Amino acid sequence: MKVTYYNRFILLFSLFGLLVLGACKKVETEPRDWIREDLVWDDQDKNATVAGFFLNSVYTYIPTGFNRIDGDYLDAASGDAIPSRNNTQVEFYTNGRISVVNNPDPYWGNSYAGIRAANIFLSNIDKVPMAAITKQYWKAEARFIRALMYFELVKRYGGVPLVGNKIFTVEDDLEIPRNNYAECVNYIVSECDAIKDSLRLEKGANYGTSDWGRIARGAAIALKCRTYLYAASPLFNGGGFETNANIKALTGYPTYDASRWQKVIDASEELIGMGYYALQPSFNNVFVVNRNTEVILNKQGATNSNIESINAPSGYATPALSLGRTSATSELVDAFPMNNGLAINSTSPTSGYNPANPYLNRDPRFYSTIFYNGATWLRRGVQTFEGGLDKPGGTTIQTKTGFYVRKFMADFSNNTAYTNQSHNFILFRYAEILLNYAEALNEMGRTEDAVTQLKLIRARAGITAGANARYGIPTGVTQSDLRTLIFNERRIELAFEEHRFWDVRRWKIAPAVLNTNVNGVKITKNADNTFTYQTQPAANLLFTNKLYHMPLPYSEIVKNSKLIQNEGW
Repeated sequence: MKVTYYNRFILLFSLFGLLVLGACKKVETEPRDWIREDLVWDDQDKNATVAGFFLNSVYTYIPTGFNRIDGDYLDAASGDAIPSRNNTQVEFYTNGRISVVNNPDPYWGNSYAGIRAANIFLSNIDKVPMAAITKQYWKAEARFIRALMYFELVKRYGGVPLVGNKIFTVEDDLEIPRNNYAECVNYIVSECDAIKDSLRLEKGANYGTSDWGRIARGAAIALKCRTYLYAASPLFNGGGFETNANIKALTGYPTYDASRWQKVIDASEELIGMGYYALQPSFNNVFVVNRNTEVILNKQGATNSNIESINAPSGYATPALSLGRTSATSELVDAFPMNNGLAINSTSPTSGYNPANPYLNRDPRFYSTIFYNGATWLRRGVQTFEGGLDKPGGTTIQTKTGFYVRKFMADFSNNTAYTNQSHNFILFRYAEILLNYAEALNEMGRTEDAVTQLKLIRARAGITAGANARYGIPTGVTQSDLRTLIFNERRIELAFEEHRFWDVRRWKIAPAVLNTNVNGVKITKNADNTFTYQTQPAANLLFTNKLYHMPLPYSEIVKNSKLIQNEGW
């Protein structure tokens, strides 16, 4: 699916809009997104050209990531990073400024607009005389996007109104109550099951290079798996904080049921059993190789150097553009173990950690994720010591922690400037499925089976196996200790992929990690060219229980008296 399709659709959409508006002499009686049916759903268009443009426009509602919150990563509100700039919108999540009218990531309007667009497509596509197999794929793709929109709503708000196939008009009663959490989960999962066999098979003849970015069968199973994962997690699985029983049923299951973890296991095994997806040999390849078997679904984007320009250390502003927007915290940096898999704070004398040389022999994923003092970039070492080129002091936007974010970038160590790269935001990938699987196996008491999945992740990362071939995981590890390891493995494997923000909520550990100080490191260059490292506070984060769920937007509450607001808002 080419990006240029979107541009062509926008042009056609604009032309259609001008035709319709130019012909109108009466007060509007239909929503403005209603293009004349005969222009889009043309019974003479055997190639479904315009209908295809419409479907491409439905694809644009798929969420993206990277620096999407006013130029910052969402993870800059997760404890893993903070903005290098002051007074940014993403800080609203950690300084108490979120409200019903002040939320930089509400997503309510975007999701329902996407749901409406999908419904319009589904209700009209049968009018177009196109190839049956293509129509089958397109219908399933539209239904997947609709289900994904509901998941995006549910993970933010809990239960939301389910509108089915309804396309509302201005005459309809739009005061619709919220469905409860269980009903929304059941709907998303039932849609995934209904469409999975109607989607393209990834390794089939009908999924060629030109189809990369189209929704394939694995995406439906992956969405089901993630939906079940959230539903089984402590916050949603009977662990809601609400004092009002009605609101508690809207935002999660009222009671705990351990068997919900088994559904995660089943969905994980279903995807693994497809036999198509696999971990990439190199961790960084996942993000810089445009098409690979680890990516289940990504949001297609333009080829550019935006990720590098926005996030690379700010001292590289000449000859490249490097804004250094994101400062990784010491908490994330310290979460990366040594290359033998042992934590840096391990009591084991063989961990190998040296506080005087803290970035030596770390988990190889560390070097693909973090810019640290001394890392090579654009033919010079990164200088985040006090007074260094990348932390000069003064008013220049620069790291507040001694670190920047390197993830998603190609290797520009020996380049003199950036070159354009494919930066497609990954929504689902195989490593996440293995981590989901491990978490569910452990919660069901199958701890050693869960260890097997973690070993796959760590082996690909480049961690050494060790004499016992356990990649740093202790022999006889307990369920509780492995849970902690799984939490940490997700943190470092999926950093800046918009998981941590939601993970700390679904695990109900947000007060511990988001109601505290986060730290950075003050690096002093000594006369003998060695460095002294001193931990220092970088920001104070605030979290209250109401932030487990986002507030329904005020604009929606005032329009729909049947919407019940989440507790605390």
